[in-house]
Amino acid sequence: MKFLLSLPLTILPLIAYNVFAFSNGTAPPGDLWSSVVFEFSMVSGANFAMVAGDVMITAALFLLFIEMLKATRTGVVALTDHIFSMVVFVIYLVEFLVVREAATSVFFILMTITLIDVIAGFSITISGARRDVSFAHGESHH
Repeated sequence: MKFLLSLPLTILPLIAYNVFAFSNGTAPPGDLWSSVVFEFSMVSGANFAMVAGDVMITAALFLLFIEMLKATRTGVVALTDHIFSMVVFVIYLVEFLVVREAATSVFFILMTITLIDVIAGFSITISGARRDVSFAHGESHH
């Protein structure tokens, strides 16, 4: 169960992207992501439209926020989270470089979100560990 909790949520957009990209048949890779998912008229009179790529990126940003909350944990669980986040980023990077269907701006942005997860996760954990050490060190003087 702890293994599943350590899986980074940024793997979900990777899975979803691949499911949709590889079920798209022979259409060019970017076509799927530019199709309108929903649109509506604004009070201003403008039309607001979200394409599939925008929806995917928005969902990934929401998952990144949850990952940032998870990064505040310390200990072995946090280390496992960071290792898995790095593995997911490497999967994104390799797929971006070698898979035709991944050569889209949507995939690149998803990969960047995962890189931010890796960097921020380590930064937040290190910052939290320093704070824990300073609190522990400060308490020993009392």
